[in-house]
Amino acid sequence: MGIQTSLDAVHQATGLVESMRLADDLAFEAARTGGTRTIRLLTGALGSSDQLVAIAATHALAQVHDEQADLALSAVLSSERAFLREHAAWALSSRLPRPETVGRLLALVVEGGFVGMLAQRTLEQWSDAAPDLVAVSVEGSLIGVRDAEARYRLVETLGLVRDRIATRPLLTVAGDEGECEHVRVAAVSALGQRRGAPGVAVALERWADGEGYLADVARLALVDLAAGPGSAAGADDAAERGLTVAQLFLHADIDADLTAAGSGDNGGIATLLVRLGDALVADTAEHPVDVRPEAVSTRDSSTASRLPTSAGGAVHDGPPLTVSRVVTLSRGSSAGALESVSDLAGYDRGHVYGRVPLLSGPVPSAAAWPLRVAARRGIRRVLRASGGVDVLHLRMADVGSLAAADVARELDVPVVFTVAPDPHAVIQSMDLAGGLTRENFGDVDVKEHFWFRARLVQQLASNASHTVLFPRPELAADLRDLVGIDITSHPERHTIVPEGIDLAVVDRAVAEAAAHAAGQPATPPLAELRELLETLPAERRDLPLVVSVGRFHRVKGMATIVDAWARGPLRDRANLLLVGGDLTNPSPDEREQLELIHATLPRETHRASGLLLPGHHPNDTVARWVAAARFGVPGLAAPRGVYVCGSLKEEFGIALLEAMGSGLFVVAPDGGGPSTYVERDVTGVLTSTWDVDALSAAMARAVGLAAGEPDDQRAARSRATVEHSFTIQAMASALASVYGGVHLDEVAALDTAWLR
Repeated sequence: MGIQTSLDAVHQATGLVESMRLADDLAFEAARTGGTRTIRLLTGALGSSDQLVAIAATHALAQVHDEQADLALSAVLSSERAFLREHAAWALSSRLPRPETVGRLLALVVEGGFVGMLAQRTLEQWSDAAPDLVAVSVEGSLIGVRDAEARYRLVETLGLVRDRIATRPLLTVAGDEGECEHVRVAAVSALGQRRGAPGVAVALERWADGEGYLADVARLALVDLAAGPGSAAGADDAAERGLTVAQLFLHADIDADLTAAGSGDNGGIATLLVRLGDALVADTAEHPVDVRPEAVSTRDSSTASRLPTSAGGAVHDGPPLTVSRVVTLSRGSSAGALESVSDLAGYDRGHVYGRVPLLSGPVPSAAAWPLRVAARRGIRRVLRASGGVDVLHLRMADVGSLAAADVARELDVPVVFTVAPDPHAVIQSMDLAGGLTRENFGDVDVKEHFWFRARLVQQLASNASHTVLFPRPELAADLRDLVGIDITSHPERHTIVPEGIDLAVVDRAVAEAAAHAAGQPATPPLAELRELLETLPAERRDLPLVVSVGRFHRVKGMATIVDAWARGPLRDRANLLLVGGDLTNPSPDEREQLELIHATLPRETHRASGLLLPGHHPNDTVARWVAAARFGVPGLAAPRGVYVCGSLKEEFGIALLEAMGSGLFVVAPDGGGPSTYVERDVTGVLTSTWDVDALSAAMARAVGLAAGEPDDQRAARSRATVEHSFTIQAMASALASVYGGVHLDEVAALDTAWLR
């Protein structure tokens, strides 16, 4: 295929996801053909109105081994099109350093944001081959930059130059009391990576012998300085001590009580990690998982393919392995990180938490990419402090996984990665809905980083020791067509593991809600719900509740649910309760959803219309409210409410499972994980959630079907579905088998290498 034919294929593909996949063929063709004509065609495509083609051409140029391609890419760093600047900064990482390009990359570092992270990442890679060029250029840039945030980014970039040439200027900045503290923090944090460098330990000890933020960071840097070179656990005593598994989600302060669930990015994943970590150390201690090959079996999922439920592979003659310790990493303060480092050293069993200071205030996940360096250092610190990690489980294509994958490679810790078509499914949904087109793809990508995240999914999956998959109706086809992964070629490397919930929490909530509906006094969570419902007009207090729980983010569709409810007769038949979001101090994503909601229904009309927005609440409280939607609240809400998930995409759906476990009839996306466990028009209604009219009709149908139920048989069926296949204990057991298999494969690989 010629270069022009490849360009045409990207432009003419029927869907955006297919065009992104064909961009790989274009890059391959550019590397194969090269030459002046290829460069001319690709350079011409940079100005195309088809923004997706322009992005594909940028990455293809990076595969042409020619000085003219270098010059063309360098020029793109100054393009008026912001999305092209980003992709050029990323693509240049595969090229050799050029002095004139270093200056342009540093200008993007000063600019900050996602493009600054990409430029910094390229400069870090270049610093291995040309440390003097990068270090001297950064020092020169610092002379003319006064903004504290920009100086922080430049100093952080200087700290990524591993050569000793960067040590002296780092010490100078760190010790300059006239410098902004935030900038000094960047230098102090970087000095913690310079073991053996003259004067570093003494300087850090001096700054650590004080109070405040800088002193906390200096103490963390001393921890880094004293840490050993690795963190992988010993391979020969796992049967005796049990496995240590690390998992992370950096966009929330995860606490064992889940007090902030639903706020910011602290959604279902935070709930899952807490429950799963507890279940792993509790369940496998009582029921060790046998991962010997003869104990490994295959099972049918609801997909078209058959995959093993365990990694298996290695011979293991000893006792079954257990997961004795789970380390859950989330963000935290520098002081909290110091405390967690101390705590981790004292626990060799149980579910423990490690804090990763991002040296920044909380930011939405889409804006967190510039925190890559701080995240990487914090993750490395926790894994080392854990004294040995057997497996690191990554789940998302975000800055945490990007940073953690680097650390795992450095410390030789095997990675398990949960693969899902994200952002691919979102791109497809937006493409179908008309909100994402070839003409605006790049402009949207500047905010959503679709291209980078899609490539990160592929990279994490290809480098993982094992991948975990969610059930989907057409799993093999979806992963092939959306993500570009053929899971049938090496089925032993993939395991289908449904997510699960803690039914004990749900059952307690159901018992309390049923008791209150039968006349018992309200428990504190239900009393709080009563106070909320009492704000409704008297004429609306005999209506059922339509409930949705989750983050206030565009992907979760909270504003779409309000629109769908408000535009039809359903508003007169049911009240709408949306639980989630920080309403006092909303993030940009939350603010966007709230503004859309207020555009549909002005704030002052919410109560009169039947809309309730109480913000986020602790997970246990929310469980009681969801259960109350089924049984009703005496005098304030009728029974037989429904639960609605309006997500553009939902890989599995923890909140949906909790609603079904409570016995609620549900509305769910007609695709992804929910369509494998929601029985159409039996336990729920499946619909195209990206289509407001379709969602509105589905919600109205669900309310009608729920109201017409003569007894609790359907509710019992919903709960039985969860109990049979989707408990947190079942998930923990399946994952423990995966982790044990990965560990045994690592042991076998080490033994083979030793024999050689």
